[in-house]
Amino acid sequence: MLTKMLRCLLLVVFVVTSAYAQNYPAKSVRIIVPYAPGGSVDSVTRLVGQKFTKEFGQPFIVENRAGASGNIGTDSAAKAAPDGYTLLMSSSPPLAANIHLFKKLPFDPFKDFAPIMLIANQPNVLVLNPSVPAGSVKELIELAKSKPGKLTFGSSGVGASQHMAAELFMMMTGVNMKHVPYKGGGPAMVDLIGGHIDLMLETAPSAIPFVHSGKVKALAVTTLQRSGRLPNVPTLDEAGLKGYEFRGWIGLVAPAGVPKEIIAKLHDQLQKDIAGDLRKQLDEMGLDIAGGTPQQFADFIRKDSDMYAKLVKAANIAPR
Repeated sequence: MLTKMLRCLLLVVFVVTSAYAQNYPAKSVRIIVPYAPGGSVDSVTRLVGQKFTKEFGQPFIVENRAGASGNIGTDSAAKAAPDGYTLLMSSSPPLAANIHLFKKLPFDPFKDFAPIMLIANQPNVLVLNPSVPAGSVKELIELAKSKPGKLTFGSSGVGASQHMAAELFMMMTGVNMKHVPYKGGGPAMVDLIGGHIDLMLETAPSAIPFVHSGKVKALAVTTLQRSGRLPNVPTLDEAGLKGYEFRGWIGLVAPAGVPKEIIAKLHDQLQKDIAGDLRKQLDEMGLDIAGGTPQQFADFIRKDSDMYAKLVKAANIAPR
């Protein structure tokens, strides 16, 4: 009797959940970006939001909640109702790096989120204010060694890809530069262009337009292959830092507990989008399309976190 009742209950739950997912979304959905407007994560989120709004027939609204290296917006998403009406567009710091950079996080990056899809990987670009007297990676290293601790580099926060890419650069070259964290890549780039900081290892989507306009100068990219958008810019490996490789990523997640049917619905639509015109838009930004299943994304986050653990330890960065 009990078994029969349990089966009936499970059937009711299945029917209700399926109907809920089938009607999703029935109202507006917010996509939290844990950074200030203007960075690559923000740009990708707006493209995806526009696509989803058109395809699902409901507004997908971008909400920027910057601060604490992405932790503020990420925590807000973690504590949201698991109904599919709050999503998080994340990158490596909140879900992979910050667990090694902060003594305590208000969320668990592995337990509090349901991965949907790894959308793209992104190289970083070593860019300088045009006034910095270095026209190559070799000249930059020589300049930094002649002025230990004087050159400044910006990032979108402690543990951000710009920060960690620079830490790896300093480790491999033996130079010492001063880190200036911001609440997003956009504000950091504004200060770089204005000459308030000297350089950045900025994400490709944010850096490339300013390289093409001449507002900053590019010395190298952080991947082992040159960027199709910057074909004349060498890799750091080519420029003499043998074996240097670093890339960030951008992916969509939901609070843990969101029905799997909704996760699948969002994933399947994203899969169609990155196979269509969204692919061209992301490619023009300098991103490398990723894709894959939610489980593959979950495994990727774990692996990326392991990489950050090793880098943080090697760079002797104390958790704060």
